[in-house]
Amino acid sequence: MIFRRAQIAGTFALLIASIASAAAAIADQTYAVDGSDTFRAGGGEVRSQTIYHGVQRLSVARSGATTIYTARVEYDKTGDGGRQHQSASFTSTVLPSGSQKDGPSSDPDYLTVLNQPFAVQLDAPTLRDLGHLKRPVPFSFPSPMTGALLRGTLRRLPDAIVGGSRAMGIAFEATGPLHGALPDRPAMALAGSITMKGTAYYDYATALLVALDATLAIDGTLRDDARRSPVSIVYSRSIRSAGTAEADRTTPAPRRT
Repeated sequence: MIFRRAQIAGTFALLIASIASAAAAIADQTYAVDGSDTFRAGGGEVRSQTIYHGVQRLSVARSGATTIYTARVEYDKTGDGGRQHQSASFTSTVLPSGSQKDGPSSDPDYLTVLNQPFAVQLDAPTLRDLGHLKRPVPFSFPSPMTGALLRGTLRRLPDAIVGGSRAMGIAFEATGPLHGALPDRPAMALAGSITMKGTAYYDYATALLVALDATLAIDGTLRDDARRSPVSIVYSRSIRSAGTAEADRTTPAPRRT
């Protein structure tokens, strides 16, 4: 799965990369994690599909002016090779300067909440700016696969109730070119386009990410195939707050207010 935090140009440059360095102490957060990777070729038939389902815990630790976020996931991975139980982890540190340092990490299937297009927590100025957003704004960021520029728009969504608390919603969509091999399919050279879409909800009280849906879709053709065979690959991830570490139940999808 190929999702990376994006750098937005313009007024909202801090939206994706910023994390609240002055966040108040919070309880560990639990998330339900689901996802799928689907590969189609030729006439559109599914050639392979991998399904993910698991539970994730996010812990937040403070050391002076430094904030350390650690996410751990236990999940089942079901595909052509059967079902496998696996684990993943990812750590992000926000330094006193406000800069963010990622790692150590072991998240090959891109399931941790820290390894997504949206930051796990927003700072107060960003949350306030989003609250005043009335219309879509343009943004761009490098493709997570090729480095080519993806261009799109960022927009505000209606508030929703997530886990019993009111949350702010935002969404983005961007497209760009693809020319070359994919990290998870190095032998397959493609020419086509990448489309990234995502929605995220942040709890107003904690500014934490409490619901995420993100999709990366690739449509192209095999560059080395004289027949120009079409290829479609879709990576999707859904992460939903299940409350604090003491609660292991899955929270329903956001309910708009």
